[in-house]
Amino acid sequence: MADDVAVLGDLVLTHDTIVEGVHYLPTDPPESVGWKLGAVNLSDLAAKGSVPAGALLSLTLRGDDQWEERFLSGLEQILEHFGLPLLGGDTVALPAGAPRVLGLTVLGKAGGPVPSRSGGRPGDKLWLAGPVGDSAAGLAQLTADPKATGLLVDTYRRPIPLLTIGALLAPHASAMMDVSDGLLLDARRLATASGCGLRVDLGTLPLSPAFRAARGEDRAARLFAATGGDDYALLAALPPDVDPLTILKGTEVNIVVVGELTGGGAFVLADDLGPVPLPERLGYEHDLP
Repeated sequence: MADDVAVLGDLVLTHDTIVEGVHYLPTDPPESVGWKLGAVNLSDLAAKGSVPAGALLSLTLRGDDQWEERFLSGLEQILEHFGLPLLGGDTVALPAGAPRVLGLTVLGKAGGPVPSRSGGRPGDKLWLAGPVGDSAAGLAQLTADPKATGLLVDTYRRPIPLLTIGALLAPHASAMMDVSDGLLLDARRLATASGCGLRVDLGTLPLSPAFRAARGEDRAARLFAATGGDDYALLAALPPDVDPLTILKGTEVNIVVVGELTGGGAFVLADDLGPVPLPERLGYEHDLP
């Protein structure tokens, strides 16, 4: 697919599905699963500068009323927080023991031109709004200890879509997308869609204090952060004369230059020590069996 959304007039439509054991852990609290389902869809709207307008839910039932009620409570929390009404949807029963598959379709209203992945041009700077690596670090903590708690675990379970930031950046962006499968993978997707090459500087990645405390900030830690996924930061290609620091003045989100689009198709990765070989895995790939 060329993009995460479809645009019909001034409507922006997106759909995301999350699967038990793939996108969330079976031991995750149901409320956080509901929140996350809303967040991953709203993050797609954020990358298009869109205002939430309505949602349709696909709910699979497995005979556990308490789990489903708690899931709906978490979903309700995020929908209310971002002013997104639930318009309807569908329910279906699952066989006993089958993994849950939960889907949400979200509609947004465009506030102006909708930036795609494909509008980037050589010379555009790549700006990253929001830290990367926290969610992957939280998942690693939970994998090691299902009872783990803390800021990184909270970020993994309850990501925050950057709707306000997306609305501010969208009118100025040549291209924009959210970072859901890993910065390196998603940056390559944006560059490829735009017919450009790509240079990324690992040394400029915005790492949170919690991430630095847990994983450090050397090359290995930065590669972990750049390939981890589930960040829901925003990656924007902006012309060199656009200053997002001025555009986002007064907001609390950190935004930094992490690279640029180049001519040709090469993908160059570097840090303060020099060139960095591209890792075999750039991010989370949805492999088929």
